[in-house]
Amino acid sequence: MADNKTWFVTGASSGFGRIWTEAALNRGDKVFATARNASALDDLTERFGDLVATASLDVTDRAAVFATVKTAHERFGRLDVILSNAGYSYTGAIEELDFDDAKANFDTNVFGTLSVIQATLPYLRAQQSGHILTVSSIGGIASFPTGGAYVASKFAVEALSESLAGEVACHGIHVTIIEPGSYSTNFSSNVKSAPKSPEYDAVRDAIYASFSPDTTGDPGATAQAILAVVDSQTPPLRLILGDWVLDRFKGVYADRISTWEQWAEGA
Repeated sequence: MADNKTWFVTGASSGFGRIWTEAALNRGDKVFATARNASALDDLTERFGDLVATASLDVTDRAAVFATVKTAHERFGRLDVILSNAGYSYTGAIEELDFDDAKANFDTNVFGTLSVIQATLPYLRAQQSGHILTVSSIGGIASFPTGGAYVASKFAVEALSESLAGEVACHGIHVTIIEPGSYSTNFSSNVKSAPKSPEYDAVRDAIYASFSPDTTGDPGATAQAILAVVDSQTPPLRLILGDWVLDRFKGVYADRISTWEQWAEGA
């Protein structure tokens, strides 16, 4: 059995954050769990006692992120797994997006992730170990029309995380980008849409029609994959979740390679 680990989790109140937090606690790991409203985590304290500590945290408040990470380290004495999971979706055709709403989506998904990484890295470097998990999406590899600011933010998380992995490996720190497909979490409650323009209704309808209920997975089934990754001595840079996602990614890269090869001939 793997040694027990200490986790720092953002967005732990629902969805994947909640599922993976409970999976860690159920096997005896310690978790400092955060959410915008810490009262949503009260039942974890009742069930798991001293294994868990909770705090309210809005990841767009950079000073609060640093202060909360410091509190977490003081509480448990070390941090082993950093799960940057807080995020939401702001969608719409690019012309439809409100600039301030798009910026707010990046403030949470990208700059919130950056703040969590920067706040935790000094502790991980000091102990010369640790594993940072950033949560992307199938939309971080394969964009789609009307994906809006959300898919752009996930592409940014992918790039940020890949750069980070090359920078911290020499300090014994691993980085894994989690790329889930469609799952029946309550993520729909974290979706904000721009006002719809009729000029893009046909595109929007085609995208909605392309989604199939057959590709929606059980989120609880992802927990074992996450635990296996954090227990691995050689974890991957990327972990896809969903039995259909790999074929989708293969198609995306095949199309890109074909286009690059076609246009490279005349370059």
